[in-house]
Amino acid sequence: MNIAEAKQQIRQAVSIYLAKDEYGNYRIPTVQQRPVFLLGAPGIGKTAIMEQVAREMDIALVSYSMTHHTRQSALGLPFIVKKQYGDEEIDVSMYTMSEIIASVYDTMEKSGKREGILFLDEINCVSETLGPSMLQFLQYKTFGNRKVPEGWVIVTAGNPPEFNRSAREFDIATLDRLKVMTVEPDFESWKKYAETAGVHRSILTWLEIRNEDFYHIGTTVDGKQYVTARGWEDLSKAIGLYEEMGFPVDETLIGQYLHDPRICAEFSTYYELYNKYRTDYEVDEILHGRESAEVRRRAQSASFDERITIMGLLMEALLPEINEEVETEESLKKLHGSLAAAKSALREDPSDTMEMELETIAGSSRAQMKKAEAANALTEQQQRSFAYPISFAAAALQKLRLEKPADQEAAFALVSGDFASRVEKMKTRQREISGELDNLFRFVEENFGVGNEMLVLVTNLTVGKRSARFIADHGCEPYYKFNRKFMLSERGGSLMREAQAFGEF
Repeated sequence: MNIAEAKQQIRQAVSIYLAKDEYGNYRIPTVQQRPVFLLGAPGIGKTAIMEQVAREMDIALVSYSMTHHTRQSALGLPFIVKKQYGDEEIDVSMYTMSEIIASVYDTMEKSGKREGILFLDEINCVSETLGPSMLQFLQYKTFGNRKVPEGWVIVTAGNPPEFNRSAREFDIATLDRLKVMTVEPDFESWKKYAETAGVHRSILTWLEIRNEDFYHIGTTVDGKQYVTARGWEDLSKAIGLYEEMGFPVDETLIGQYLHDPRICAEFSTYYELYNKYRTDYEVDEILHGRESAEVRRRAQSASFDERITIMGLLMEALLPEINEEVETEESLKKLHGSLAAAKSALREDPSDTMEMELETIAGSSRAQMKKAEAANALTEQQQRSFAYPISFAAAALQKLRLEKPADQEAAFALVSGDFASRVEKMKTRQREISGELDNLFRFVEENFGVGNEMLVLVTNLTVGKRSARFIADHGCEPYYKFNRKFMLSERGGSLMREAQAFGEF
C-alpha cells in the first residue's frame, strides 16, 4: 500500500481501539489491540503520517526511536523493596518506571489529553538485550512492570533488513501479534502532502516531469545511492532559506540531500533552468493580465516540460498568497468569536475592562498553543493561528494605552474598529487573488489550450486543501468550467486518476 492508504488504515485502527461501550469500557480489550507495524523503506513518510493522524484525531502523540534504547532505559532500573509474606520479610526486585511509559504520563499531564498514540520507530533494530522483552511488550503493552495507560494505541515502524544493517526480521510469534502494513513509496500520495507542506515548487515541477526520480535506492560500484521523500522535503527547506539569504543553490548543496549523482546533476541543471524561467517569464505580469506579446509567443512555442515549469512558477507565486489569505480568514473568524464574548463580558461585569479581555484572549491562545505543543500536535500553521490573536491583542493594548478612550464602550469600539479594518483589507486582497486566478486560467487557455497543462492546473488547485477551500468560498468560474470538462472527459474518473495516467508524468 502507499503512504496515504497506510494513513487511512492507521486512522481506522486507532478509531476501533478507542471505541467504547455504553459503560465506558474499550470494546476491544487492551490485550487484543494488536500494535500496528509499518514496514517500509527509509524516508517515505512513516513518521510524518503519525503526526498527521494524531493531529486530525485530536489525540496526543509520543514518539521514540528504539535504536538508542538499552534494556534499562526501556524497562526501568531494578531496585529492592521489602515485602512481608506471612511471617517472613522478603527482599523483592522491583523496577523504576520506563522512560517511555513516563513520557506518556508526562504528555497526558501537560496536554490534558487522556488518549493518544505511542509511536516506536525502528522497532526491529532494538538491542539484543532488549529484544526478548519486546514480545511481552507487543502482547501485553508492558515495559518492566508498568503498563502503557489505557487509551494509548501502539504504532511501530521499521525498515526491511535490506535497507538497514541493524534491522532483523521478526519471527512468526512476533508478527502474529501485530497488524502488519507494508508501505511502498508513491509520488502521487506524497504530492498531496507536499502541496500542503509547501515543498519548493521547483521540486514539485521536476517530479511532475520526472516522477521516477521521486524515490530511488540502489548500490553501484561507487557505493550506495539513494533519494527519498525525506531527502526532497529537507532539500526544499534548505532551498527556501538559501534563496532568502542569497546563498547559491548548486550541485554541492543538492548533493547533500540527493545521494544519486545522476538525479543530483539533472535536478541541479533543472533548478538553474527554473531560475532562468523566473527571469524570462513575467509571472507577476501574467497574474495581473499584463504579460507581453513576447511572453505569449514564447509560451505558445514552449515544449511540454517548459510549460510545466511555467505552471510551477505561476503556482509558486499564487499559492502562498492563497494560503496566507485562507489562514487569515480562519484566524479572523476565531477572533470575531473572542471579541463577541468580550463585548458580552463588558456588559455583564462593570469592573471588567477591555484591557483585561485582550489579556484573556492572548492568554487563551498561549494556553492552547502550549497544550498542542505538549501533545506533539503543533504544526507551523497552527502556531501561526495561535500567534494571530496574541499579536492582535498586543497591538490593540498598545493602541488603548496611547489613545486612552473615555470608557469601556469607547475602548471596545476602538478595538473592533481595528478588527473591521483587518477584515476589509482581507476582503480586498481576496478580490485581487480571485482576479489573479481568472488571469491564470485565461493565460493557460489562450497559450496552451485545453490539454494536459490545463489539467495540471485544475489538479493542483484541487489537491491543495487551501486553494480548494479558497475557490469553494469565493468562486472561480474558469475552475468550475474546466473541472466539469475533465471530470466528464472520455478518460473518465477522478482528476487524480487522470493525472496519474499521463505518460509524461
